[in-house]
Amino acid sequence: MKKGLNIVGTRVPMLDAGLKVKGAAQFTDDLVLPGMLFGKILRSPLPHARILNIDTSRAEKLPGVRGVATGRDIPDRQYGIVPMAKDEYALAKDKVRYIGDDVAAVCAIDPEIAEEALELIDVDYEELAAVFDPREAIKEGAPVIHEGVKNNTSFAINKEFGDVARAFAESDAVFEDRFYSQAVNHAPLEPHAALAQFDPLNGDLTLWSSTQIPFFLRRNLSNTLQIPESKVRVIKPKVGGGFGQKIDMFAKDFCAAWFAIHLGKPVKFVYEREEVFISTRQRHPMYITVKTGVKKDGTILGQQFQAHADGGAYNSTAPTMIALSCFFLMIPYHIPNLIYEGCHIYTNKPVGGAMRGHGIPQARFAVERQLDMIAGRMGVDPVEIRIKNSIHAGQPHSAGFVINTCGFSESVTRAAESIGWQEKRGKLPLGRGVGLAGASFPSGVSNMSHISSGAVVQLGRDGAVNVLSGAADIGQGAETVISQIVAEELGVSLEDIRITAADTGITPLDPGTFGSGVTVRAGNAARLAAMSARNKLFEFIAEKLEANLADLVAENRNIFVKGSPEKGMTFSAALKAYQYADLPMPIVGRGSWMAPASEPTTLFKEDGNFAPSYSFMTQAAEVEVDLQTGRVKLLKMVTAHDCGTPINPMLVEGQLEGSVVGGMGQALYENVIVEKGQVMNPSFLDYGFPTFMEMPEIEAIEVETDDPIGPFGAKEAGEGTQLSPAPAIVNAVYDAIGVDFMELPITPEKILDALEAKK
Repeated sequence: MKKGLNIVGTRVPMLDAGLKVKGAAQFTDDLVLPGMLFGKILRSPLPHARILNIDTSRAEKLPGVRGVATGRDIPDRQYGIVPMAKDEYALAKDKVRYIGDDVAAVCAIDPEIAEEALELIDVDYEELAAVFDPREAIKEGAPVIHEGVKNNTSFAINKEFGDVARAFAESDAVFEDRFYSQAVNHAPLEPHAALAQFDPLNGDLTLWSSTQIPFFLRRNLSNTLQIPESKVRVIKPKVGGGFGQKIDMFAKDFCAAWFAIHLGKPVKFVYEREEVFISTRQRHPMYITVKTGVKKDGTILGQQFQAHADGGAYNSTAPTMIALSCFFLMIPYHIPNLIYEGCHIYTNKPVGGAMRGHGIPQARFAVERQLDMIAGRMGVDPVEIRIKNSIHAGQPHSAGFVINTCGFSESVTRAAESIGWQEKRGKLPLGRGVGLAGASFPSGVSNMSHISSGAVVQLGRDGAVNVLSGAADIGQGAETVISQIVAEELGVSLEDIRITAADTGITPLDPGTFGSGVTVRAGNAARLAAMSARNKLFEFIAEKLEANLADLVAENRNIFVKGSPEKGMTFSAALKAYQYADLPMPIVGRGSWMAPASEPTTLFKEDGNFAPSYSFMTQAAEVEVDLQTGRVKLLKMVTAHDCGTPINPMLVEGQLEGSVVGGMGQALYENVIVEKGQVMNPSFLDYGFPTFMEMPEIEAIEVETDDPIGPFGAKEAGEGTQLSPAPAIVNAVYDAIGVDFMELPITPEKILDALEAKK
């Protein structure tokens, strides 16, 4: 904990932990309204087809059915989470583009009748040729998935920093390797859900949704329903995990609202688990080629990177994903010369979207794997090659990043020490090995305008503090962190704070949970609002105490003169005096914060600082490979993470531990298996991810730096730690059995085949 702080830096449980433990927390599906109807979505059975006709007459006649809607009934308005990438209708208009595409919706008096009604809808399709491999989709003559999109390439970035040709010419060695990172599903415990209610008297629509981005969702609903944004209120109840999958608007949101408006009844949609796997979002599969030039001592001179991202049938976050994948090759290592060629390609498969790290895990797998391979080829220690090429705070950056604080090299050293690198690397028995990998992530992004966070802090007469924040807590503890920040500024206890968040009807504007920017954006806004409220009270108390405003301190529910704690009063006494002076109560402070940004978005074409601050991390793994079965057991994972100064160390550790599990899944287990467009394993039973039984020993190391931009020196501690577990594990497998794996996941079958080939 920083010196002089009382609440910030303490290990306190999440504010809603008790509710969740007791089962009393309310998620969207827990909400019930009088007269509520239930909705279901009819989905395409074909990967690519033209819709010739939809006959809903039999479904409409089924007793208990209250409404049926198709693409022909809804406004001709496309939507998307990224404004420049809108390509999706809430219900398909002209054709379907993947198995699971939204075709029609019904609502009925109970879910069973709604499900039965789906079977009574007759759809005539003209089946079209489909394409499932992005490398085939970009070829001339490939099926056209979206008209007017050349070679099915919806977005592409071609960037060059420095002079790569000269760098390669000056290199002692140039290596080129190819990698593949698979499709991974987010698998949140809570399926996607939405509940809508409409007031016909004033035209107000209220939607409760398991969403990460209430204000963006409000905008998309306004656009697609063609009603004013001021008439749409989005409320986020508790959310049982999102991981990026709940950033987009889905048919369940639109259809719940559409039926509520047209029927005058509340309507709820809840996706089945199969729908979550097939019809929401997944991490983009990516084919990657990396060409790297190095000196004999391992110094990186230049790099060329080509990426083909399989986007599936629609864009979702395509431009942002490609941009992140590009720019974060420039960090945590100093890459003076880089060529990036990346493209997002349509295929007739489930849609790719934001998932923890958002395009960077795939790139980091390729880079960190190749870095280990280069170290071996050049006879350089993998730890030393990372430290040698580490970026440093204040160092000029090829892409224009401003690195205020950087603990990367320290994270490499501490992770290596903790895993026992010197004693174990290359020295353990066959089947045992250690490996590591590094990464960096933004604390929010600066490449988009209009993503400010706001907060309001109200001080009541009894000392209670009411906080309004637009931030979306999806289980990571955002409301707890914001409350700790406010409590610290006001000098009150955490128990004095009541926070209301993520309700577009009453809370200030906020972009939502993405890009690991909540603590920095919403935390800074809340801190400014708390300071504003505190200073109003201080101005009054300074006169009472005959003290200078700058000398007042708020601490432990007291306000006193710095250095003279006896000269002061309790917080509640100060508020009472304020009220009895006939000054307006409650005392209200407002704050708003956003990272400096260009208008409009420019980093797709120009260089510049991508984020207000950057976190850095290294993860080290120890594995045991069963030479008879090919099974990999992760024995230990160490995460050394520079997240600035932690607001709540316990929540940071929880994020680090969760990332280990996510990285294990990416490396060893998880893979959305698709055959001819059909997802073959859309369930928890068949998908295959690590459980508690596979959990390794986990060690979290906080590499503290004091960031000048984040609240109380904090940086991100969420998505970044998802970037390097997979390559660390695969690097450890190489140390264990001497086999390089270039694609994920590394299943027992692949290991046994590799061991047989090695013989």
